[in-house]
Amino acid sequence: MTIAGSDPGGGAGLQADLKTFAAHRVYGFSVITAVIAQNSARVARVAPVAASMVAKQIATLAAERIPDALKIGALANAEIVRVVAQSIRDFKLPAPVVDPVLISTGGARLLDEDGERALRSLLLPLARLITPNISEAEALTGLAIDGPLAMRAAARALRKLGARAVVIKGGHPFARDDDAIASPAVDLLFDGRRFTEFTARRVAGGGAHGTGCAFSAAIAARLARGDDLEAAVRGAKAFVTRALRNGFVLGEHGRPLLDHFAGR
Repeated sequence: MTIAGSDPGGGAGLQADLKTFAAHRVYGFSVITAVIAQNSARVARVAPVAASMVAKQIATLAAERIPDALKIGALANAEIVRVVAQSIRDFKLPAPVVDPVLISTGGARLLDEDGERALRSLLLPLARLITPNISEAEALTGLAIDGPLAMRAAARALRKLGARAVVIKGGHPFARDDDAIASPAVDLLFDGRRFTEFTARRVAGGGAHGTGCAFSAAIAARLARGDDLEAAVRGAKAFVTRALRNGFVLGEHGRPLLDHFAGR
C-alpha cells in the first residue's frame, strides 16, 4: 500500500509508486492524501484531501486485505499525519517505509510546518525505515550535512526520533562537494547497530523527477516479497539506478523521468 499525494504527470507520487510496485510484480493499493497540480518541473498547487477521507480510504482497503508492506509519501498537513498514524495502530498495518517528503525540488511545501512536527512525534516512531535525502535529513535533525561523518551523525539523530532504521540518500551531492559528478552516489543505512553503505556511479544529468518515490516504493515492494532490510535497500538502489540511466524527457522544459520498467 502507498499513502501519498498524486502526480498527474506520473513521474512521482502514488502513480510512480504503483509503477514501481508493478515492476516488482506486487499488487498495489493506493491512498491519496493530496491532489497536486504538478509536472516534472514544478508544483503549481497542493490541495489536501480531507483527513476523514484519507482515514476512510485506509479503513476500506484494510477491511479487504491488510497489505504486506506500507510506503508513505507526501502527507500535506498535520491532520493527515495524525489519521495515518492512528490508522496504522488501529488496523495493525505493517511498520511503514516513510519517505519524509517536505519540500519539492522547486521549493513548494508538500508538508506544512505543523505536519512536520507531527511527522517527527507521531509517524517516525512507527517507521520500519525512513528514507530522507540530505536536505530532508538536515531539516529533520537541524544538522548541516557536509560530508560522510556528518551523514552518520544525522543518521544517528534520525534513529533517535524512533524509527527502527534510517537510510540517508546520497543522490544529492553535499553542499560543499566541488567534484559532485565524479563522486559516487552513496546511500547510508543505519539500523541502530551498524552502518552499511550502498555505492553506485553517479548518473550525469542533475537527477530526475521522482527518484525518492521510486526508491522508497521499491524498498516496500521488496519487503513485501520477503527481502530483509539490507537486501531490500540494495535492490531498490539498483532499481532506481537502472531506471535513471534509462530516463527520458517528455516535455520541452521538463526534467528527466525514470523508466520504471527498464530491463524488466
